[in-house]
Amino acid sequence: MPQVIDYYVSLNSPWTYLGHERFVAIAQAHGKRIHVEPVDFAPIFAATGGLPLPKRSPQRQAYRRQELKRWRDYLNLPLVLEPANWPGQEIGAAGMIYAARERGDDALALTGAFLRANWVDEKDIGDASTMLEVAAAVGMDGDALHADAQAADYRSIREKVSQTAIERGVFGAPSYLYGESLYWGQDRLDFLARELGAEA
Repeated sequence: MPQVIDYYVSLNSPWTYLGHERFVAIAQAHGKRIHVEPVDFAPIFAATGGLPLPKRSPQRQAYRRQELKRWRDYLNLPLVLEPANWPGQEIGAAGMIYAARERGDDALALTGAFLRANWVDEKDIGDASTMLEVAAAVGMDGDALHADAQAADYRSIREKVSQTAIERGVFGAPSYLYGESLYWGQDRLDFLARELGAEA
């Protein structure tokens, strides 16, 4: 059985934020590692028929807002429905997450911190000072992570990983890929948990 769950995220996705801590807890409870991939969903949407939020119909945008309120209340999580700096430029933060992963730092914790910064604290995650502040909040050296991200050209790496995500069937955020099983959306975490539980 697989020991790793591939986790395709967008830091600009409120659904990724809403499911993050639950997903981490589920994986840990079943002894699975998480491989976090902060991909670029612009080319993924283009290749798979998705639309960025501003291009969706008013009806779909209105329903999304209703669902966000419902899930926020159901999960009892703080969530700003329309953050002041959304959508943030996430390439720099994504690069730092990749760099943290390569350094052996807790890339999941950094991912969660960027999600909270965006969806709870209304920070501009594309701002350099914010990126350093977020890293420091989880005990990481933001300057070193940023330097590593620049040196390794994580922009190019992210482009390649995003293409691989398309080839593996990913089309929306968050996506959890366990072996051949793809789960799209934080509202499918129970099904992932059931699959993991059935292996016990």
